[in-house]
Amino acid sequence: MKKYTFTEQKDTRSGFGAGLAELGRTNPNVVALCADLIGSLKMEKFIEENPERFFQIGIAEANMICIAAGLSIGGKIPFTGTFANFSTGRVYDQIRQSVAYSDKNVKICASHAGLTLGEDGATHQILEDIGMMKMLPGMTVINTCDYNQTEAATIAIAEHHGPVYLRFGRPVVPIFMPKYTDVANENKFVIGKAIQLTEGTDVTIVATGHLVWEALQASEQLEAMGISAEVINIHTIKPLDDEAILKSVAKTGCIVTCEEHNYLGGLGESVAGLLSLNTPTPQEYVATKDTFGESGTPAQLMAKYGLNSEAILKAVQKVMARKSK
Repeated sequence: MKKYTFTEQKDTRSGFGAGLAELGRTNPNVVALCADLIGSLKMEKFIEENPERFFQIGIAEANMICIAAGLSIGGKIPFTGTFANFSTGRVYDQIRQSVAYSDKNVKICASHAGLTLGEDGATHQILEDIGMMKMLPGMTVINTCDYNQTEAATIAIAEHHGPVYLRFGRPVVPIFMPKYTDVANENKFVIGKAIQLTEGTDVTIVATGHLVWEALQASEQLEAMGISAEVINIHTIKPLDDEAILKSVAKTGCIVTCEEHNYLGGLGESVAGLLSLNTPTPQEYVATKDTFGESGTPAQLMAKYGLNSEAILKAVQKVMARKSK
């Protein structure tokens, strides 16, 4: 049974821009900071409507994080914006010391994450940011799958007190999740609450970010092969929805985790830790294997590094073979 509907295609970073603009209209405490990438983060509308609540920091990401921490002390809710690589790797010390350690209410919003940054190459394609951020005590880590979910997440984190890392991307991808205004929909965005998109009995597929759509495509192919796959959208990696995962694997007996991230430190590692402590279960990873990326189109890179529906199919077949032994 499908619990999603494909509508159109947009980039997830535009969902962030739409959510930030809405917060500008509804929450006077929200302020925005950017490290000279306004267009890339789609912050123009917020700035147009709230110029006095925007701070252009320039190419000084460490300063941006520290200024955001200071603004939070005065009761503001700062949203910082730059590429994921610059939002984490370049400023990890500032995030740890000035934001996480003192539980500052700062929202670190990171675009152009993962391999789908594409042609900009390995130096900009961060594949270890989820691991870096989830290791920080008190940090909430969110990785959204489409435009609508990114818009909903952006709005939701303004109401959540504490540091948040919100991760999204540049490529145009399918929209299949509901608008945040559809509050009656069972698929609405709630921090820490996974969303089951298909029901299945043979294998659990948990996916995050751009890999959610690939998992759905794989589930349709599996259905044609007589394999019943349960697909779960894990938008919040920390805190993880333990209950949803454990409930699903109790039924299916095996699991595949899918992410546009290094298998070390990402969603798959969190799931493996959960399973090892509760119910050891055969698991396969669809993720990058301890490597950097390279220059290429998003589609080329996702195929080469095994981050697409074809790779998910192979992982499902492998994990089901392990389950049957």
